[in-house]
Amino acid sequence: MAVFDSFDPWDPAFVADPYPAYAELRARGRVLYYEPSDQWLVPHHADVSALLRDRRLGRTYVHRFTHEEFGRTPPPPEHEPFHTLNDHGMLDLEPPDHTRIRRLVSKAFTPRTVERLKPYVRSLADELVGDLVAAGGGDLLTDVAEPLPVAVIAEMLGIPESDRAPLRPWSADICGMYELNPSEETAARAVRASLEFSEYLRTLIAARRKTPGDDLVSALIAAHDEDDRLTEQEMVSTCALLLNAGHEATVNTTVNGWWALFRDPAQLAALRADHSLVPTAVEELMRYDTPLQLFERWVLDEIDIDGTTIPRGAEVAMLFGSANHDPAVFTAPDRLDLARRDNPHISFSAGIHYCIGAPLARIELAASMTALLEHAPTLRPTAEPERTPNFVIRGLKGLAVEV
Repeated sequence: MAVFDSFDPWDPAFVADPYPAYAELRARGRVLYYEPSDQWLVPHHADVSALLRDRRLGRTYVHRFTHEEFGRTPPPPEHEPFHTLNDHGMLDLEPPDHTRIRRLVSKAFTPRTVERLKPYVRSLADELVGDLVAAGGGDLLTDVAEPLPVAVIAEMLGIPESDRAPLRPWSADICGMYELNPSEETAARAVRASLEFSEYLRTLIAARRKTPGDDLVSALIAAHDEDDRLTEQEMVSTCALLLNAGHEATVNTTVNGWWALFRDPAQLAALRADHSLVPTAVEELMRYDTPLQLFERWVLDEIDIDGTTIPRGAEVAMLFGSANHDPAVFTAPDRLDLARRDNPHISFSAGIHYCIGAPLARIELAASMTALLEHAPTLRPTAEPERTPNFVIRGLKGLAVEV
């Protein structure tokens, strides 16, 4: 196990800064078996990018195999509520179900639709930052980073403002199951959140059936084409996925990004002096400290990587954080460069599971960054932030700032 001396997803020191360990993995080879999680690690950008598009891999295998045929143990019955909610969302489905659901949902995320949201997003960002400035500072996580994307996706789905408080805690508990080897305590929290979230969404959907509104839930209900119609469970799972994915990465990119800026005064000064850098800054901050460090796929048909055969039934862990720091693709990858133009990061994934909300996330990130630059030009941290203990979903517990 000497290969993995520095790669330890459960070590706080590794979680604090995994990028040196990734460099060692890339030097060791193109694919490495990691026994503690029973996964094949893929650390290079070219391989990650190719595998994300390779249809011999899938987010699920149950569309083709039983658990027994695939050589896998079925999930414990007590975890069923989590898997029912999670496994019917398009992120964990493969064609044709994935295609059918994505075709429906994508209508809400067309460039024209997202562009129409810009004034609302910018107005909300200005309001949140204005409150932060008026208070003289606060927690950038809870005062700006969280409420902005949560409000936007909740607004799109038609969730009343009075119902939004539990959304972030439910999401956090559910996303705990995406970590490597989650504990039974983590699973119990995810199951409880899945039950509560599902019950809320079923109630919301029932209300929209009676009284449709100008929102995405009503639009999904109104889809009359038999080929596109969603089952009740697919609708619940789709709404949960959109709410979770619609803010998790944006929240973490915001706080990870500002903490990176605070630690690089020259780059922060350049950004404050030239706000036209915001678009490339958003892309660079997503690359530099990747919000989703790892993405898993099942091997449906055996594949070969650099002479190593990975059999059907194995699980591949594509290391997004490592791929985004691959010197074969990025010049000086460990340097923050807000003006970086050649930046093919894979923080939004690729292939059929490319993030459907990427255009909206970019608008939200640019809006909050611009608002902070304009209204809080003297923003600075007041304490060293504490990282969340998670490896896969990378973020901070908070980011205390003052103006």
